[in-house]
Amino acid sequence: MNGREILHKMKEKACFASTQPLTPDAGKAEGRMSKHITHGSHLVEGKSNHAMEDYLVAEFKRVDDNDLGLFAIFDGHMGHKVANYLQSHLFNNILKEHDFWKDTESAIRRAYHTTDAYILEQSDALGKGGSTAVTAILINSQKLVVANVGDSRAVISKKGVATQLSVDHEPSKEMKMIESKGGFVSNFPGDVPRVDGQLAVARAFGDKILKRHLSSEPDVVVEMIDDDTEFVILASDGLWKAMTNQEAVDSIKNIKDAHSAAKQLVAEAQSRKSRDDISCIVVKFQ
Repeated sequence: MNGREILHKMKEKACFASTQPLTPDAGKAEGRMSKHITHGSHLVEGKSNHAMEDYLVAEFKRVDDNDLGLFAIFDGHMGHKVANYLQSHLFNNILKEHDFWKDTESAIRRAYHTTDAYILEQSDALGKGGSTAVTAILINSQKLVVANVGDSRAVISKKGVATQLSVDHEPSKEMKMIESKGGFVSNFPGDVPRVDGQLAVARAFGDKILKRHLSSEPDVVVEMIDDDTEFVILASDGLWKAMTNQEAVDSIKNIKDAHSAAKQLVAEAQSRKSRDDISCIVVKFQ
């Protein structure tokens, strides 16, 4: 095992791959569901010629007499510093918004923009690279608020049916927006569409050189957690390039342990020849 693998193992043991439960006894919110909620995660370095650029957050915490589950996948590109900064600061920035509890969606949008502005201002320290992000905030076991920029993805399973909660921000789908800002989308044979011939996503944090033609506006969706809800998967595109949403759900529907489920998804993507970094979080509602 090399030094980088040891570091990832230490991260998992510290907090990322935990399966800490959240139960109704944890708080006093009215109408709380009688579900036992656990999470698990797993990440592996890909076989591309760069250091690991994926980071994740998976934790439960108590804030202002409310129970929060905070889950996120950050997939860096052109360096890892932006993704690492997001891992440490994005949720703090969201929770600092004055109207987080009254208008969570607007608070998340503002925090995404202010965080991106700071990253651009600090490009000398953080580098000129960037990162995609998908975040999920579980409020009092009842409401899940998902936001994303880029192609890391959130998928929910209800009665065994997969539903994508995030939006893949592909350059080909947002060509008009990119061109309206003076950019272009390349489409070379044998390659994916790229903004200005470089970046394979149309929205991201950072990326100072391309920022005039990129957006950091997140798509935000609210999903209520009900008795049909089984689990949520968050993962970087290293997983989704190899598996459809439904294939991912089917792969872990009979696995009760959240950490084992996350490891199974990563192993399955690798068996399908995914060469990218892969990071995955599974949140189980049992």
